[in-house]
Amino acid sequence: MIFGFIPPEIWDGLLLAFRYVYLAMPFWLPVAFLVAFFNAWLYYKRTKFWQKEGSVLLEIKLPREIMKSPLAMEVVLAAFHQPGGEGTWIDRIWNGQTRGWFSLEIVSIGGNIKFFIWTKPKHRNIVESQIYSQYPGIEIYEVEDYTKPFYYKSDLNNIWACEFALTKADPYPIKTYIDYGLDKDPKEEFKVDPMTPLIEFLGSITEGHNVWIQILIRAHKKRRLADVFGEKEDAWVDEAKKEKEKILKELKVAKEEGGFPRIPSKGEADVIAALERSVSKLPFDVGIRGIYIADKEKFNPGNGGGGIGGSFKQYGSLNLNGFKPTGWFTIFDYPWQEWWNAKEKLKPKVLEEYKLRRYFYSPWKGKKFYSKPFVLNIEELATIFHFPGSVASTPTFEKIPSLKSKAPSNLPI
Repeated sequence: MIFGFIPPEIWDGLLLAFRYVYLAMPFWLPVAFLVAFFNAWLYYKRTKFWQKEGSVLLEIKLPREIMKSPLAMEVVLAAFHQPGGEGTWIDRIWNGQTRGWFSLEIVSIGGNIKFFIWTKPKHRNIVESQIYSQYPGIEIYEVEDYTKPFYYKSDLNNIWACEFALTKADPYPIKTYIDYGLDKDPKEEFKVDPMTPLIEFLGSITEGHNVWIQILIRAHKKRRLADVFGEKEDAWVDEAKKEKEKILKELKVAKEEGGFPRIPSKGEADVIAALERSVSKLPFDVGIRGIYIADKEKFNPGNGGGGIGGSFKQYGSLNLNGFKPTGWFTIFDYPWQEWWNAKEKLKPKVLEEYKLRRYFYSPWKGKKFYSKPFVLNIEELATIFHFPGSVASTPTFEKIPSLKSKAPSNLPI
């Protein structure tokens, strides 16, 4: 008998538990139905709202020389902090409205590196005006989505994908451009731009290989329990306070021992200062995806975890924060995790999720293949996405060959 190895007392307990669940069905089944109906309704209303809004993909073509530090990108990204759109429960539930979100994308198609920004048409003017205000030599074009020609076919191509998570709590900052001295505007030959490893990796990709990096952002807001109860304290700031108090607590000596508080070391003081600086700037909810898709005969697994994952290591430090690959194909460590052909079934879903760019509102969020959004402030965001200067000298990095200038005012008519 299949249950012969189960002790009678355990088997009796299981039967009793099953009986209670069955008897309670009139109570929990309607609740489960209402929750499922509410989620389906919400996704339906949101989908209708998104379809009505539409989307646009803008390609950013860079000039040969960009002399500005990533601080200029901070100014640009400040306009992307759009917390409105879901102020009341009528907006959020009945109308399906959501906060505006953006997708900052760096892609390599056969080694050809391009920068894109995906947004809603209503935000297009804001995006373009802010970029032009800080980078006058840049050109911006509306283009067709580069992902459209790509579909997964097991006999033609292969896919590896991951999302990213932080190695520590959200308030701990990553190494930013300020830590690399780029806020001092050093000469180009002395710059150490943390984006360079990613650009160099993308430039090393050859024909038949494609690597896409997608950074999805939306304004971080205070958590709302319900309109009638008001807003709770901001979780991000509150978490920073707890982390700071934890460090300070470790410095104190128990009073009953008659000791004195220990003076914080330079490392501890730096961590406290970093936490305070981190929560002093505009916060964004962030999700980062990386996809590698290549012709089947050319597919190189090293371009996945080693290439994409390794391109973000320079932002990490032992005492603060960093990035680590997670979700999607990073979870398949053991052979039995691939039972039921799970990895193969995920591959078309990877492309669908990337193309939809609905990281924050995906109906599949919360499953083990997906990471949770994390918080980065505007300084951290400008560090991982900005327009590099000539320090990024990859030959396949497309740039505008010459700067445009206005015609002289004294030309004869």
